[in-house]
Amino acid sequence: MAAFDPSQLTLPDDADDAEAAAISVAVAAHLRDQEAAAAAAAAEGDAEPTWEGERWSFAGRVDTLQNRTVRVPTDAPRDAWAAAGRTDRF
Repeated sequence: MAAFDPSQLTLPDDADDAEAAAISVAVAAHLRDQEAAAAAAAAEGDAEPTWEGERWSFAGRVDTLQNRTVRVPTDAPRDAWAAAGRTDRF
């Protein structure tokens, strides 16, 4: 990611000092979050996403919405929409 150049930030002409500061802080926080996400993705490497921690919450949603208990297989599609289409097979 290219480094942020503060001189490229354009603020509205009618922004007072407090508004300008708020905009600057929001942009800085956004950029910091992007850098953290990029670092986390790099740390994960090419690891394939897993259901760890989400499998049980998905099963809970099925239980709540369909009034039945399911066991979500570890090889179930991780995409929630695709998994939701297969709840009849769980």
